[in-house]
Amino acid sequence: MPFGKLRPPWRRGPLRRGTDVAQSWMALVAGALIAVAAPAAGVLTADAVDAAAHRQSAGWHAVPAVVAKEPAARIGVDSGSSTGGRAQAVVRWSAADHSVRSGETTVPTGVHVGDRTTVWLDRGGALVRDPGNPTDSLAESVVAGSVAASGTGLLVFGVHRAGVRLLNRRRYAQWEKEWAEADDGWRHRQQ
Repeated sequence: MPFGKLRPPWRRGPLRRGTDVAQSWMALVAGALIAVAAPAAGVLTADAVDAAAHRQSAGWHAVPAVVAKEPAARIGVDSGSSTGGRAQAVVRWSAADHSVRSGETTVPTGVHVGDRTTVWLDRGGALVRDPGNPTDSLAESVVAGSVAASGTGLLVFGVHRAGVRLLNRRRYAQWEKEWAEADDGWRHRQQ
């Protein structure tokens, strides 16, 4: 039954079958779930991703560092522009025990050997390779929430369509049975 022909499930009618009522209720419930559960799943997922990013970065602390090797690869930069984006570079910094350490991390583009920059260390003092920024975190949250909302909506819609197929099978079986009974009635009257 197309959505345009759906009737409220509480309406009565002489030609209305149980499968029609069940399909109307299924459409009503599926529509409500898509309208409520899908956005709720998206918001909950986005909040969870955002909270995880905040938990992860809560233990980080910034330390000054010096670029030790010229950045080789640029990340997220338009090839025609030298502004924006990030680049991978080897940096040196002083650890809490005053030992000099080095490692590779992302730095702003345009830095050269000897330039000062800020790097992030985790709780254990290890260099965070790609710390990201609040904009990246927001984008990840929005994408994860959108995927979760869309997935939930598609899942509910798929379950609804599977239910409609099962109801159609039952409806066709009922029609087949009724036609067979009607055919038997015609045959008995003709004999």
